[in-house]
Amino acid sequence: MTEGATKFVTPLTFQALSGRPVYTSPWEHIEAHDPQHIALAGAARLAIIAPCTMDCMARLAAGRTDDVVTLIVSAIDRTKTPVLLAPSMNDVMWAQPATSRNLVTLREDGFEVIGPGEGWQACRHVGVGRMSEPEEILQRAAQLLGRTVSSRS
Repeated sequence: MTEGATKFVTPLTFQALSGRPVYTSPWEHIEAHDPQHIALAGAARLAIIAPCTMDCMARLAAGRTDDVVTLIVSAIDRTKTPVLLAPSMNDVMWAQPATSRNLVTLREDGFEVIGPGEGWQACRHVGVGRMSEPEEILQRAAQLLGRTVSSRS
């Protein structure tokens, strides 16, 4: 989790829900003394960043690894392991030239992107920039893994 994510949901909540360790710092070694970002990246069959903010997109496009999420993702071989980004931001932020440039760079660098969608945003705007619905993200993740996901009734 990034520092910003911990402002919305605590790491303890994610740990309780998943039953797995939650990583919040590149400097904290939870499971081993080895560089955990390398071990976690190597163990991943798919990585999803949802929501992927304008800032996160910019950091990934520039190759910056200043938080645990971008550090782990930077160690993933995207020719073998897909990384799915689900952008989420204000409609004006989505329309910025920098965001468009970063999106092109990320796709050229082998990142998979879903969305964003159009609709009501947390900033009380309506427009493009809303994160894709979780069901859409799950369906795309399943496609990337070569699986089918049945929809719930």
